[in-house]
Parts: sequence; C-alpha cells; structure tokens
Amino acid sequence: MIKFLDLYKINKRFEPEFQKKFQQFLDSGHYVLGKEVKAFETNFAAYCGTKYCIGTSNGLDALTLIFKAYLCLGNLKPGDHVLIPANTFFASVLSVVNSGLVPVFIEPEEETFNISIQEIEKHINPKVKAIMAVHLYGQLANIGAINTIAEKHNLLVIEDAAQAHGAETETRIKAGNLSHAAAFSFYPSKNLGALGDGGAITTNNAALAEVLKKMHNYGTERKYEFDLIGYNHRLDEIQAVFLNMKLAHLDSDNLKRQEIANRYLSEISSKKVELPFYDGSKNHVFHLFVVRVKNRDKFVSYLKNHDIETLIHYPIPPHKQKALINFSHLNLPITEQIHKTVVSLPISPVMSNQEIAQVVKIINSY
Repeated sequence: MIKFLDLYKINKRFEPEFQKKFQQFLDSGHYVLGKEVKAFETNFAAYCGTKYCIGTSNGLDALTLIFKAYLCLGNLKPGDHVLIPANTFFASVLSVVNSGLVPVFIEPEEETFNISIQEIEKHINPKVKAIMAVHLYGQLANIGAINTIAEKHNLLVIEDAAQAHGAETETRIKAGNLSHAAAFSFYPSKNLGALGDGGAITTNNAALAEVLKKMHNYGTERKYEFDLIGYNHRLDEIQAVFLNMKLAHLDSDNLKRQEIANRYLSEISSKKVELPFYDGSKNHVFHLFVVRVKNRDKFVSYLKNHDIETLIHYPIPPHKQKALINFSHLNLPITEQIHKTVVSLPISPVMSNQEIAQVVKIINSY
C-alpha cells in the first residue's frame, strides 16, 4: 500500500535526535513555556522574516487569538464582517464565528483554488473589516492584490498559513510575513509537523504581539497579575522541542514535495484527471497535491484497488455543513463543484521514486 502520508516514516528520520532532545526536556524540569518555546518563537520568526512569533496550542487557536486580539485593540468590533474563501477548511470559519464576527464566503479561482480577487472586490462594503487569505493546499493566495484592496479600504489582512510553511513570493517574502498577522498549524501532517497539536502566530505589529503574548497565557505576562481576559492557548514545551529540530529540515522537505509535484505534472497524462496549476516557483510548497476528476468515487476506488491511498480535501464545503445551517442557502457553484471533484494524491518528503512511478503508472492506466 502506498500511504497517503506515512507519518511514522517521516518522523523516523529524526528518532535518535528526538530521543536525545526528549531526555534533555525531561531533565530540565521545566515543562511549560520554557526555553524551547522561546527558542522556537525566535527561530520561526527569523525563518518567516517577522519581528514576532507567539506559539499557540494549535492552528485554530492561533487564528482565533488574532481576531480576539484585534477586538481587544479596537481594530474590530463584534458583528464585523470578514471575507473568507468559501472552499477552505472548517477551522478557518470557526475562528471567525467563535470571535463574534461574521464570515462572508467568497468563491475561489478555479485555477488555483485560492480566493478570487474579482469576487473580493464585489463583496467590499462598510461592514467588511478584514480579509482572510488562506494559502490553500500550500499555494500562496494572490496576496499582493489582496493587500492592495485592503489598503484602499482600510481592511485588516490575516493569513491562514496553516498549509503553507515556507512558501514564498518571487521577492522571497515568506508566508507569515505577507499580512498584518498570520496563523500556522503544526498538526503532525503539516509540512512542519509536531508530534501532536501546535500552532503559532507571526506578525510585525508590536501592539498586537503584546496583547497576544498575554492573551494566549490567561491574559498575563507576570505571574498572578491579569491584564485582560485571556485563554490557555500556549504551545507545549515538548512540541517546541520537536519543532525546533524539524525546522532546520523544512526547506529540504518542501523541495522534495516540489520535485514530486513536478513529476506528477510532467508524467501524469490521463485525460480524465485535471492536474493543479503550478508556475514552478516557490509560492507552492505542496502540502497537498490536489487533482480533479468527474467521477470521484470511481477514481478513488480504482486507486484503492491498486493499493494507492488518497484523501478528499474537502468533501463538504463549509456553508453546507450542519453547523452552519444559516448559510446553507448560499449559491456558491464553483465552491460546490470543487468539493465534488477534488482528490488528494500521495505526496510527502519520504516517498520513494518507485512509489511516485507507481502512482503515475496506475493513474495513466485509468
């Protein structure tokens, strides 16, 4: 079986160093907000090119904290509207809703799957105060155009960079440093994955960073003195241990993903499979390699019968989820068609050439 993602094999590469670092962690006697979290925040900020990084418990909490911090600062108020891609993962929507804000679902570009600039412009009105730029599947959204619109209308731009660790523009500016604030997830399956939950926020805004540092730790920076209503959304010290070690390998792992993607793009020739857009740059780190097929169930079953595992990202769009029944009336045909036809193929930095060739061969015989 060619696994969709072999997490054991990915992390096995680092086992001796993991064990060494874990022993050092045990011996330190400091298990919450210790030197490893501080080191990772420093290292990840430097990697992204930002002034500040605040480690969080997961990617959803990172996004939610950004909105709550802006509410605390007065840049947002309850009931403000946030433009958000209609075809994103559900956590993106939860961060908006759980902050007392209103999501406005925007259709994506069919070519890139990312939020459409034309559709953003159609939905600008006085109620809209922010745009969420989701770098879906690891490909940067058209952030230059988004920032131009935001500057014109005095809007906040927040990156959901949960799938885009290391993606960068032509001018070598990385995801996380392309907006007012950005949220990352370090869920184990991410390009930079922990061995459990974890997340981070990056920003260049000193006032925002100050609020976030308090807010993610009960609302305090000094023990037993609470300046604001906060949460327990801290990055675990043990996860910071692993992330600090794996960060050094992120660029090489992303390069491997891009190499696999290029092979798929050049070698898959089946006319029944629509390949994703890729311009060959570093703006796509291929957290996922997503194709489109008309008869998805048949295609997935065919690959399964040939021992190739796939996943669907994502089978049901947010506005059709039971939890968002109030949005079920929306007419979003591009989003709905995407969710009916997408299939994610195996891609990871530990795939062998033989496995890649087998995936290509089986698909070309479909």
